[in-house]
Amino acid sequence: MVEWITTDGLTDYQEALSFMETRVAGIIEGTADECIWLLEHPPLYTSGTSAKPDDLVDPDRFPVHEARRGGEYTYHGPGQRVVYVMLDVGKRGHDVRRFVKDLEAWVIATLETFNIKGEIREGRVGVWVERPEKPRNADGSCAEDKIAALGIRLRKWVSLHGMSINVEPDLSHFEGIVPCGIRDHGVTSLVDLGLPVTMDDVDVALRQTFNSQFRQ
Repeated sequence: MVEWITTDGLTDYQEALSFMETRVAGIIEGTADECIWLLEHPPLYTSGTSAKPDDLVDPDRFPVHEARRGGEYTYHGPGQRVVYVMLDVGKRGHDVRRFVKDLEAWVIATLETFNIKGEIREGRVGVWVERPEKPRNADGSCAEDKIAALGIRLRKWVSLHGMSINVEPDLSHFEGIVPCGIRDHGVTSLVDLGLPVTMDDVDVALRQTFNSQFRQ
């Protein structure tokens, strides 16, 4: 069984890390169920294992936390649905790349419930949406913005961390970093795209689409 937890308000980042570490230890030992945790954080930046110092543009703007997950710098804050995924990747085939693709597909399926077409791009982590109303790129391609970020860590084939979907965050908060080290593209949210979507709406969609991507 996968336990779903939804926490209202803003959750301290270190408290979240502590919870994940404890829960994952229990999953490994067979004393705890797998878990999906839905929450929001106060404004902060996190650095992954590939973070480059130059990509922290404004280190004094918000607290910076070392996440020990894959990836580079990312932002978390109010209006962003953080989804911490504590799942047994071992029993799902011992395939990390497949697991990451399943996470991406889960986000894409969730966005589809709001008639948003999310896409993945080679060499660019996360889920992207095209912005045809914006000026085209220098090479003539359609402008694209990032709507969801992903970054995981494994401990004995059990995952920590997960993904975040921009519902209605303050997009200016992303300006203190180069999100995921990608300089030539922007960020967006469901509300920025013109959808009157609430956090509860996103939570319902996440639960509805989970089983289509992951076996219980």
